[in-house]
Amino acid sequence: MSPDLAVAVRSEAALGEGPTWDPVAGRLIWVDILGSRVHTYTPADGRRTVMATEQHVGAAKPCVDGGLVVNLRDGIGRYDRDGSFGWLLRDPVPGRRGNDAAVAPDGALWAGAMRYDEAPGGGNLVRLAPDGTAREALPAVTVSNGIGWSPDGSLMYHIDSPTRRIDVCPADAELATHRRPFTTVEPGAGFPDGLAVDADGCVWVALWGGGQIRRYTPRGDLDRVVTLPVRRPTACAFGGPGLHDLYITTARTGLTRPHPLSGSLLVLRDAGQGLPGTPFGGPRPSALSP
Repeated sequence: MSPDLAVAVRSEAALGEGPTWDPVAGRLIWVDILGSRVHTYTPADGRRTVMATEQHVGAAKPCVDGGLVVNLRDGIGRYDRDGSFGWLLRDPVPGRRGNDAAVAPDGALWAGAMRYDEAPGGGNLVRLAPDGTAREALPAVTVSNGIGWSPDGSLMYHIDSPTRRIDVCPADAELATHRRPFTTVEPGAGFPDGLAVDADGCVWVALWGGGQIRRYTPRGDLDRVVTLPVRRPTACAFGGPGLHDLYITTARTGLTRPHPLSGSLLVLRDAGQGLPGTPFGGPRPSALSP
C-alpha cells in the first residue's frame, strides 16, 4: 500500500458505503448496506459503534438537531438520539432499495435508489426538503450513486454508475434536463461510484471494480490516481481534524477471493482539504402530517 494509505477500521462489511464526517461528534459515519448496519469511528480515540437498522441501509447522515437520517430499502427514515425510529418518506417498491445519499448546502437530502438486480432505469433520485416535502428529481436511474456540490454550491454532481459518467448540473436547474457529462471513466477501469468534492473544487471518485480513487480537476481532467489493495472501493469522504484525511469505504460482496482488507474502512492521510458538510435540516417524523 501507499505509505499515506492506512486501515482506519478493519472490517468484513459486505457492502461498505456512504462515509460522512460528523463534525459535532468528531466521528466518521459509514454503512454496510447489505449488513443493515450503521458504523461510526472516532479517530481521536479509536472508538467504534455499530447500530442495526430496520432494513438494508444505503446511507446515514447526521441531522441538525441530532440523530441520523437514513436511506433504507423502503424509503427515508430517521433515528433520533434515543434510538426511536420513524419514516419521513415511505415509498416501498418491490425489488428496489435505497443507495447513496448526500445533504445539499441548503439542508435538503438527496437520496438515490436502485433495483437489487440493477435493471436499467429501475431507480431514481429524490430530494427531501427541510420542510419534509419530497419530489422526484431524476427518474429512470439505474444505479444512483455519487452526489456532491462545488465549493460555492453552484454546481451539483451525480453518478449513474453504468453510464461510466460523472454528470454535472447547475444547482438551481433541473437535473433531469440540464445535466451534462463532467467526465467519463474509460472501459476497463471500473465504474464510478461514490464521490467527494474538495475545497479546490476537485472531484474524488471511487472506482468500483477498478481498485482506484481518482481526482478530477474542476475542468474534468484527471490529475491524481490512488491505487488501492482492494478491487471494490465504493465511496470516499474527507474527515478528521481539519478535514485533511480521505476516508474510503470498500466492499467484499460478489468476490470469490476478496482481499483481506475488502470491507474495511481505509484512510488516505493528508489527501487534501475537504469541505465542511451540512447536516440534514428536515423535521422529525412526529412533526409531519399523518
